[in-house]
Amino acid sequence: MKIGIAQIKPSKGNIQENIQIHKKWIEASISEKVDIIVFPELSLTGYEPELAQELALEINDVRLDEFQKLSDQNNITIGLGIPFKKALGISIGMVIFQPKQSRIIYSKQRLHPDELPYFIEGEEQVVVNVKNHKIAPAICFESLQEDHAENAQKLGAEIYLASVAKSENGIKKAYEHYPKIARKFSMPILMANCFGFCDNYFSAGQSAVWNKEGKILEKLKKDSEGLLVFDTEIGEVINNKLKCLNNRG
Repeated sequence: MKIGIAQIKPSKGNIQENIQIHKKWIEASISEKVDIIVFPELSLTGYEPELAQELALEINDVRLDEFQKLSDQNNITIGLGIPFKKALGISIGMVIFQPKQSRIIYSKQRLHPDELPYFIEGEEQVVVNVKNHKIAPAICFESLQEDHAENAQKLGAEIYLASVAKSENGIKKAYEHYPKIARKFSMPILMANCFGFCDNYFSAGQSAVWNKEGKILEKLKKDSEGLLVFDTEIGEVINNKLKCLNNRG
């Protein structure tokens, strides 16, 4: 199985422009026969908590239909981030599109204190089955909590996907934490971060992949778009040339 991790620079609050950015990297993944691609936290709107109320989407929003179509036609699973409308408020969500299946959503269960004025916490861990591999999504702050990964493993997860919007300081914490978690729970960890100014800080890129022994296999730069493709069969990151796609204008 091939897993794609996309690092993008979202346009603040501009869903239509961000849809086009997502499609570029989904199409690149399709050309490389990727089975699942995951984007950073709140990737479709940018990480902008103060705008979440006005930008929030429902799971059946028509603007998401083209991602379902791409999934159906190309047999690829897609995970992207949205502020998600729920009955009691807005959650930080990952919408997961699987070929010819009903889309599902994972809501971030552990919020950073700064997020509490804007969002509500999710209540249930999602584990996605792709080509007989069980994959657990984690969203930013919660991915730095050991018990989150522990619970994911108890639910059968074999691979841990962290969708984040981390500053340079947050990246330092992630680079210390993820190798320990990978070793402890014997799970590869893949992190998709954005880059550029968001909310009130700069997101620092450096998306990366760690194998189940905690060894970092590859990372992206802090200031450019890119795509890492992890092949679970050989346990390596492949197709590094895709990192250069962002230089095509």
